[in-house]
Amino acid sequence: MAKRSTPELNAGSMADIAFLLLSFFLLTTTMEQNIGIPRRLPPLLNEQEKTKEEINRRNILQVFVNSKDRLSVNHALMEVIQLKDAVKDFISNPNDEDTKPIKEDKHIEGLGMMKVSKGVVSLQTDRGTSYSMYMAVQNEIMKAYGELRDEFSVSKYGSAYNKLTEDQQEAVRGVYPLNISEAEPRETKKK
Repeated sequence: MAKRSTPELNAGSMADIAFLLLSFFLLTTTMEQNIGIPRRLPPLLNEQEKTKEEINRRNILQVFVNSKDRLSVNHALMEVIQLKDAVKDFISNPNDEDTKPIKEDKHIEGLGMMKVSKGVVSLQTDRGTSYSMYMAVQNEIMKAYGELRDEFSVSKYGSAYNKLTEDQQEAVRGVYPLNISEAEPRETKKK
C-alpha cells in the first residue's frame, strides 16, 4: 500500500508576520511617562549679586525630615498635619512680621502692582527618610500653595484657581510662585 502524504504547512512566513505585528504594536503604542515633581531652581548669581542678595535668613523656611521620619521646621519639631498651615502663614506673612519673608512690589500682568513674598521653602531629608514621609511632606507643602492660590483666586476673580483661564492662573502663580528648594539628602551620623 502506498504511503499517505500529509500536507505540510510552511511556518517560515508565520514568524515573519508575527515579527511584523510585534514591531507594529511596539512602534504605535504610547507609554505613560512619569513627569516627576516640578521644581524651579534659583538663577545663578554673579559675585556682586551674591553679596547683595546674601540670602536673608528670614526668607527661608527650613523643613527637615530626619531618618526616623521626624519633621522639624526652622529647628522646631512639628507634626506633618501642621506643616501646611505653617507654610501658608510663612509665605503669605499676613501681618508683615520681621521674622517672616520680605514682600516686594512686583508688576503682575493682569493684576498690576502686587506685594509678592520672597519666601522660599527649603526642604531637606536624610538618606534614611522613608518615601511615604517624604511624599507626605511634599503633599502638605503643595497643599499650602494650592490653598493660597485658591484663596487669592476667589478674592480677586470670584472663582477657584482650577476654574480660572490660563492667563488668570498665570497671574495668580505670579503672586504665589512655587519657591521650593530641595537640598541633597544628608547622612546623619550614627551613634
